[in-house]
Amino acid sequence: MSFVQTGSTICFKPYSLEEALRGLAAAGFENVEIGAVKGFLEHLDPDRLGPAEIDQARSLLERNGLRCVSMSGHAQLHTGDGLARLRRVLAAGRKLDISVLNTFTGDAESPEEIEAFEQNARALADDAQAAGIRLCIETDSNLMPTAEVGLRLLDQIGHDWIQINYDPGNVVYYTGERPEIDIKYGLPRIGHVHLKDKRGGKGVLDFPPLGEGELDLRSMLRDLESVGFSGPVSMEIEFTNYEYPDWDACVDAARRGKVYWDAQQ
Repeated sequence: MSFVQTGSTICFKPYSLEEALRGLAAAGFENVEIGAVKGFLEHLDPDRLGPAEIDQARSLLERNGLRCVSMSGHAQLHTGDGLARLRRVLAAGRKLDISVLNTFTGDAESPEEIEAFEQNARALADDAQAAGIRLCIETDSNLMPTAEVGLRLLDQIGHDWIQINYDPGNVVYYTGERPEIDIKYGLPRIGHVHLKDKRGGKGVLDFPPLGEGELDLRSMLRDLESVGFSGPVSMEIEFTNYEYPDWDACVDAARRGKVYWDAQQ
């Protein structure tokens, strides 16, 4: 495979960073994506990313034989606080040698908020480019629900360093569209992937282990291979309504997802 097989710490959302990394290592991953999303996935707190926190994260990665290749720092980029948070995550990611920083469009709705989002996205992309870290915006609600719509947003922002973080499960959750079709629009401009299966249609929060949902993940992986995609593809598991089981069951789910994924190669 040409891409970087990665496991996201969201597979262990309720647990500590130490437990999440230990679980991903136990499931067989060598590369990880760490969540640093305020109030949602604080495996690293974006408001507390000083030398001590970064050193501790590096130590945990080394202890578990892992490499951090990407981080998710989703923040309200149309606000000053959101931009500051993402800059802190970017700085931490640079010290951890990541290649991609992920965010989303947030809640920008009014023309003024959308303009602020675009301006701040350009400023953050300048910082990311200087650090050699790709900035990716996730297919999510609002301004980038699908890759097809997202291309228009990227053209509007007009910064070549910004690409799409494609999440097929989100495409179904937010729009009901089929990601097996939609991903083809984004292939030339995808910089990161959240590989996430899905059960149920629009608005159903159920993202089970890979291979246990309803998406044709194999076809999407083949599409990525066909264009020589070489960035991180990060496995996510988000249990029904975020009701996570105990740690051992999370490890088992992550292991099942990886075994299924490996069989698709």
